[in-house]
Amino acid sequence: MSTAPNFFESVYEVAALIPYGRVTSYGAIARYLSAPRSARMVGWAMNNCNGREDIPAHRVVNRKGMLTGKFHFEGTNLMQQLLEAEGIKVKDNQIVDFETLFWDPSKELL
Repeated sequence: MSTAPNFFESVYEVAALIPYGRVTSYGAIARYLSAPRSARMVGWAMNNCNGREDIPAHRVVNRKGMLTGKFHFEGTNLMQQLLEAEGIKVKDNQIVDFETLFWDPSKELL
């Protein structure tokens, strides 16, 4: 597990590139990093970035567009509020128009 910090930093580098008003998934970041079975580890990295303002962790959701990481933000609705401030609609803890707003680093970062 000694590679975790390096992996986490790689996750943060990708997450920092997610454009304003767009979202991606834990799995998409893991696939981009050639670790397709590491979506959960990407989630742990997002949980560990603890308020780093350079990491838009609120833009990383699960593969269905659900705000599964919302409990790791201060307050119960901060993740949703941050997304809505970027114009992203959320209904019942799920991104509305997820497919349209989805940012795939494997396609966007060539």
